[in-house]
Amino acid sequence: MTAAGTLGQTLTLPNGAVLPNRLAKSAMSETMGTINNRVTRELATLYGAWADGGTGLLITGNVMVDRRHIGEPKNVVLDDERDMTELKAWAQAGQRHGNHIWVQLNHPGKQSPKMLNKAPVAPSAVPFRKDMRAMFATPRAMNEQEIRDTIGHFARSAALAEQAGFQGVQIHGAHGYLVSQFLSPHHNQRNDSWGGTAEKRMRFVLEVYRAIREATSPSFCVGIKLNSADFQRGGFTEEESLAVIERLAKEGIDLVEISGGNYENPAMAGAAGVKESTVSREAYFLEFAEKVREKVSVPLMVTGGFRTSEGMAEAVQSGATDLVGIARPLAVEPNLSVRILAGEQVVSAVKPITTGIQKIDDMALMEVSWYTRQLGRIGKGKKPHQHSKGLMPLLEVIAVMATRGVANRLRAGE
Repeated sequence: MTAAGTLGQTLTLPNGAVLPNRLAKSAMSETMGTINNRVTRELATLYGAWADGGTGLLITGNVMVDRRHIGEPKNVVLDDERDMTELKAWAQAGQRHGNHIWVQLNHPGKQSPKMLNKAPVAPSAVPFRKDMRAMFATPRAMNEQEIRDTIGHFARSAALAEQAGFQGVQIHGAHGYLVSQFLSPHHNQRNDSWGGTAEKRMRFVLEVYRAIREATSPSFCVGIKLNSADFQRGGFTEEESLAVIERLAKEGIDLVEISGGNYENPAMAGAAGVKESTVSREAYFLEFAEKVREKVSVPLMVTGGFRTSEGMAEAVQSGATDLVGIARPLAVEPNLSVRILAGEQVVSAVKPITTGIQKIDDMALMEVSWYTRQLGRIGKGKKPHQHSKGLMPLLEVIAVMATRGVANRLRAGE
């Protein structure tokens, strides 16, 4: 079968929902809300462009479930009905060609910078490593009521997403945010019913999943983004991740997206240090997906590293994954999926973003901010830049950071 034939197949999820093809836009944090975390019309424009571009499943950037705890300036918060009109426009734009659009729900836990939250919460009061403590405060351990309230926030946000017309939600259980923190023995050092053993550390994510299911209809999709591992000493391991996936599969979860790392060890940020076999297969986490496939039949999505239509098709044909997650390629070519599904042999235009200044080029934050800038351009109806060299990307990043700085001060009432 051709790449277009393979990737153009539909996928039926456990709850009966049908995705139109095997290409999925993985979450990228747009930071395109207002300074007080409201929905903007630019989000509908951005997701409309991706819908026009043919990608079957669109997963939004992390939408926060509690406005007291956000991860970045201009994150959208979904905790009441005040933006229902804008939410409906966003949902409609993202599915106007039969696409699915899901909201990624998140709570940052300890990964909330001091400039946004001087009193973050987490499963345990475990500080960041020393070189990051100037940016992130040591969190306070959550009490029983706070844990239960947070579970309720996830359920409330999911119900609002369904009310707005989104077809599903994805629980962000990766990259070191709160759900991931509860799963990790490094971050979760509790000795009560929420920690102390792998089984107890798993309780939080299971309770979040069950609360969302209870708050939404049977046809509403619920997925999760989960680390294959934290890649951190004393952290969440592959064996523990497999056990969590097995439990969620038994509970009936509709889709598992596999990723890895956290702010202290950002495996999700790039391919530096990955094995040659991983590079040749394009996907960073495909080998772990094969281990998952031996255990469960739950639909899988692998994100990170895919750059060619042939590599994407081979991943699906191998049986290791059901969906190919694409992020940065869609930030520079919103219509990439249309080209693939039309039978073109596609190689993504994504290239390293360089300034020629080594210290800057080594910073993952610089590239992330540059891609964020491209999402903003699409949201304004402009064409994204495909790649940049010299000082231009640095100037674009400075523009992003300046905007965020102003947003921080206004949000704080300065």
